[in-house]
Amino acid sequence: MTSTKNPDVWMPFPADEIEGLPEGLNYHFWDGAQDYPADPADCAVYVVPYMKGSQISVRPLAGMAQVRIVQTLTAGIDHVEPGLGLLPAGVRLCNAKGVHEASTAELALALILASLRGFPGFVHGQDKEEWRAGFYPALADKSVLIVGYGSIGAAIEDRLAPFECARVARVARSARTTARGPVHALDDLPVLLSEADVVVLSTPLNPSTQGLVGAEFLAAMPDGALLVNVARGGVVDTKSLLLELESGRLRAALDVTDPEPLPAGHPLWHAPNVLITPHVGGSTSAFLPRAKRLVAGQLSRFAAGEPVQNVVRITG
Repeated sequence: MTSTKNPDVWMPFPADEIEGLPEGLNYHFWDGAQDYPADPADCAVYVVPYMKGSQISVRPLAGMAQVRIVQTLTAGIDHVEPGLGLLPAGVRLCNAKGVHEASTAELALALILASLRGFPGFVHGQDKEEWRAGFYPALADKSVLIVGYGSIGAAIEDRLAPFECARVARVARSARTTARGPVHALDDLPVLLSEADVVVLSTPLNPSTQGLVGAEFLAAMPDGALLVNVARGGVVDTKSLLLELESGRLRAALDVTDPEPLPAGHPLWHAPNVLITPHVGGSTSAFLPRAKRLVAGQLSRFAAGEPVQNVVRITG
């Protein structure tokens, strides 16, 4: 009598810590350790470890000859793209839409407000016991441009709504209409940039956005404008940004950098008018419950033979 082995699932969470997992699957905990928990050849669903870098994320893919679903826990997929060519045809790559919107949008607002209201200077003043009173810009009455209007971009606009902005403009790969108003295509950037006091980057990193924010993009921004990057470091050309910061013409608030992590001694650390956070857009208390719900939902669909959600690529 022939027995049928249940499909293997690799996850960066122990199975007993996730509610609602379906029966009939073999769960293996792997969060990037050197040793694999099972034979990669038997893996049917691979949930990629979170924030462990491309080298670790891609390492088991070459041996996953029977994998059918690769599920990231990030909105972007650039860290697994180098290994997609190692996979058989028909593998569905899914991102973590729905997991990071709240956290990343919160940080985008925090970076905007901290930068405009001068918080970095206040922190330095506190360290030196200096009372740095003054008159600072408000977010109210500012024109904001969101470049990358997916679910995270929309969540950022949701949180901008109470702040009495003069205008919120939206840009995505292609033009469309939303309940909040039009989304412009990338071709409209030159005009939109010239009218923006604050530019927020929330676009994925791909060939069309690599280095998008270069000298020409930055030159189109008005004097004194603020660039906020909660996307990926590679969307911005660091040398071009440094020139604008060092001239004092623009300001920046960056959760991501290129290179990343930003090495000691890099000039961006001490450039004027820049606030840097260490890629913590999604790393909050909101992450785990949403990530676990996503994994349980995707695995329930897989076990039931239903289509999984958030498919962004199918290998061919």
